[in-house]
Parts: sequence; C-alpha cells; structure tokens
Amino acid sequence: MTLDPVHVDGIARLAGRIEKGVDESDHRDFAETVWEDFLDPLVADGRSVLEPVGERRRLRVDCEDAALQERPFPTQHGLDSGTINPTTFKNGLVIDVAQAAMSAVPSDLDLHRARTIVMTAHANDVSVALDGEWTMHDEGYVRERILQTPRVDRYEQDVVHALALYLAESEHALKQAEVVEDLMILDGPIYPTGLLQWADHDPELAELLVKEDVLTVVENYVDLVEAFLDRGVPLIGFVKSTTSKAITRAVRDAQGSAPWANDAAFFTKLLEQRDDDGERITDSLTCTNWFRSRVGTDSVMAADGDALGVERDLDPEAYEVTFFVVYDPREDVLYRVEAPYGVTRDEETRDAITRQVLADVAAERGPPLAVNKADELARIGRDEKAALKEEIERRFDSERQREYDDVRWGAEFDV
Repeated sequence: MTLDPVHVDGIARLAGRIEKGVDESDHRDFAETVWEDFLDPLVADGRSVLEPVGERRRLRVDCEDAALQERPFPTQHGLDSGTINPTTFKNGLVIDVAQAAMSAVPSDLDLHRARTIVMTAHANDVSVALDGEWTMHDEGYVRERILQTPRVDRYEQDVVHALALYLAESEHALKQAEVVEDLMILDGPIYPTGLLQWADHDPELAELLVKEDVLTVVENYVDLVEAFLDRGVPLIGFVKSTTSKAITRAVRDAQGSAPWANDAAFFTKLLEQRDDDGERITDSLTCTNWFRSRVGTDSVMAADGDALGVERDLDPEAYEVTFFVVYDPREDVLYRVEAPYGVTRDEETRDAITRQVLADVAAERGPPLAVNKADELARIGRDEKAALKEEIERRFDSERQREYDDVRWGAEFDV
C-alpha cells in the first residue's frame, strides 16, 4: 500500500476544501433553469440546435411496474462490435481487429454464429499494400477483410481502431438487416460518432474525413438508416456511456456558465430524485422526452448539414439524430437512446420505443437484453486477445513493440 491512513486523511481534507466551494443545490437549480428556459429550443449562433420532439417533459416510472409491463416489440435484435485494441509491431505495422455480431431475443443460434471480421492495418512503409476483398469462411457464417488505413503521422492507433470497429459493425448490420422484424438496437450511437469527432480533434484527422475508406463507413450508416426506414422497422442506438459536452458547451456559450462536466452530468441533475433527507430515491426510473439534435457531431447529419458529402436518398430531416435519456438511480447511471428523426417523428413509434427501453432497463438493471447478448457475442476476451496477438506475431515474424506499461501491468492489460 502506497498511502498510509494519514495520507488518506490529508487528501480527504483537501477534497473537503474543494467541496466548500461547490454548491450542489445551485447546480441543480441552474439545471432546472436551463430545462425550463433554454431547451425549447436551444439556440447557438442564431440556429436551433436542440428542440423537443413533441411535448417537453420528464417522466417517472416505478422500476417493478416497468419491468413487468408487456413489451411493445415482440422480438429485438442487438448488434455490437469488439476489438483486440490497437497494437504496434516492430516491423512498423499498427493493426486492430474487430468482430461484429448480432443477437436475437428470443435467441437465434444461426444468427449468433455469424460474424463480420475486419483487420485494419497502418503501414509507414509506402511500398506496403495490404488491402483485400471480402472473403467468406466457416461455411459462410464468417465474412472478413483486411483494410489498409490512410497514412497519418500521428494517431495511427485511433485510426485503425475506429475504422475496424465501425466498418465491422456497419457491414454486419447491413448484411443481417433483413432478419430484423420488430426492433434493431445498436450498442452505441446510430452514427459513427468516434469517427465524426475527428473533425474537432486535429486537422490531420479532419483531413481523413474526405478519404474514400472513411466515407464508405459513413455511407454504410446512412444506408442502414435508409434500409430500416424503407422497411418501417425502428432502428435505435443504446449509448451506455455518453461523454458528450455539446449541450453543455452550447449553454455555456449562451449563458456564460454551465457548471457540469458534460451533458450526462446535466441530465443526471435533472432526473435524479432525493428525499427530504437528501438520500437518493431508487425505486423509479426517470427519463426525458425525445429531443431533435443538431449540436456537436449530430450537426453532420442535420437536414442542413453536409453528411460529409454522402448522398442521402430520403428527406434530409429523416436522418437527423433524436434522443432521450434514461436515469437509473439503482446504479446511478444515465443512458442515451438515439434514433433517426424518420423513426421518432411518429408519436406512436417513439412512445413504443420509450416503453420498451424503460421496461428492458428496469428488468435488466442495465442495458436491454439484446444489447447485453450482442456485447457478449462480439467481445474479445483478455485471453483471446493474447492468443490472437501471439498468432499475429508469428505470422508477421515480428514482435509487438513493448512499453513499460506492458512490464508493469502485463502484456495484455486492458486500455
């Protein structure tokens, strides 16, 4: 142990000094002011960037009642993609490998067996050419491909990771879309947010957003939205951890202050309930209405956005991001649920999605069962990662580039 009790006490005293300058009740009051006065709509630079779909309201439902209610969608399908994490080799290659899988509730073992596997590779050697076509294995259940990523001077790991993750996910979703009859749930947002954020992170990354391979990924998600809208089957995204600051930033720009670390903290302040003694009330889920968003990365798919130049065949409004948030006090976590406006413009459909999500979160004490099953199918475990990396070392005849953290924590520590 590196900290003695006297050290712990000293750190606690420092925290106490900070706490005296932070008034939680003020933050909650300001959140209420923002909710009442600035979200119908939220305006930034003279443009409406957030507005309610339907009535602006907050809802509360007893956890037990929600868990026992009949589900609006008899079947649900979930989809997720997992990776081995970016790995650098001494031969100059940086690679990542992603596999995507779809789950079904009730279960469908043939569907669960299907996989889409993408290996992305960044090579500093300009003479290296690694791209390959899609190939099939495992009696047609596995579809796989190597993709050589655009060259960058920095951020190689970010690039191989994002392209592997989102290409595998979007390709698998498109390939399996026809089997979904009632409800499709992506584990994560409905568009490749991690990739779209490149425009705000660094000019070198922003330049990649016009590259063919990157645009192909974005186009896949646009095609996915179109496919489900054409069939009249709702497509939603369940975001388990949202770190977006877009709304907070817009409020701060408009009002000069927004004390929350991110949007999740803001919505938690709005939805958390406490009794007269200040204790958190944990018997009910709370949620907001749906909002139509053109703030942050959501602006890319706004009706007046350029969608990075990707062609959209439907009414541009249909692609806009809409969302609502759910707060589960039992775990003190907030979830964001997304869907294209083409889905949620219909009041009956968005109410059915809301009831389905609330019932699933209440019953599972976390993400819907379809999402959990997809996560289990797509996840590449620690031992599997180690075995894959060792096998790739043999195939490359090149070792991984080790860092001190590999020595300190073990070669396969999670990042």
